[in-house]
Amino acid sequence: MLTTHNIGQLDAIILCGGLGTRLREETEFKPKPMVEIGGRPVVWHIMKHYHSFGIKNFILCLGYKGDAIRDYFLNYHFRNSDFAIDFASGDVETLTNTYREDWRVVMVDTGRDTLTGSRIKRALKYVRNDIFMTTYGDGVSNIDLKALLDTHLRADKLGTVSAVRPSSRFGELGIQEGMVNTFAEKPQVAEGWINGGFMVLNQKAFDHVDEDSVDVSLENGVLEKLAKDDSLAVYQHAGFWQCMDTYREMEMLNNMWNKGQAPWRLW
Repeated sequence: MLTTHNIGQLDAIILCGGLGTRLREETEFKPKPMVEIGGRPVVWHIMKHYHSFGIKNFILCLGYKGDAIRDYFLNYHFRNSDFAIDFASGDVETLTNTYREDWRVVMVDTGRDTLTGSRIKRALKYVRNDIFMTTYGDGVSNIDLKALLDTHLRADKLGTVSAVRPSSRFGELGIQEGMVNTFAEKPQVAEGWINGGFMVLNQKAFDHVDEDSVDVSLENGVLEKLAKDDSLAVYQHAGFWQCMDTYREMEMLNNMWNKGQAPWRLW
């Protein structure tokens, strides 16, 4: 029986195929999950977060510029090691290995223009259990994944989404008698929860999605249906969450990392 104690049995599907048009400064040359925070792709940060809770098996749904993600992980060992090449024999000797991950990473070409729900459907053939975790490849958080899984198991529904309260994109002014008495730069929105990714889903939630489809979105084609069928639970996360949609948000996350003030770094 699956419990939070054996969360490591679950696979994590990460959606890595979007165009990232609002971050065109970076995504013109690389897919959005490869945009870096502190010299590491944002997808690496997401995977390290999952791994800190014991999850080691990842399934990456590739699309736009997916070869960049393939190349990164195919060469991950050598990117993070000192090594020597014997050109006479062709042998490669590893001298150091800074990052020795025990991950297993499945990379699935889910199509350049395929929508998110159809991407996951195409990746399900590699999922080992009825229940799996999934998220988008562009957002970091300090969400408690065991608490999320516990919510899903207790609710006994086909899906559980994480609700977050994002930061406002603008500074918030407190005004009294014609004067500004408080100013908060990008405060957390007090009301209005949004889907922050970091979901737990049952494979059955995708039974109505054809594996050859390309036009089913996770949000409208799967989650909305689950909500209408009273099959979608929610885990409310009041802690840190931030997506990386714009150049300014990328700079903000990099500044947090460089200052040693990255709340999502749980490892």
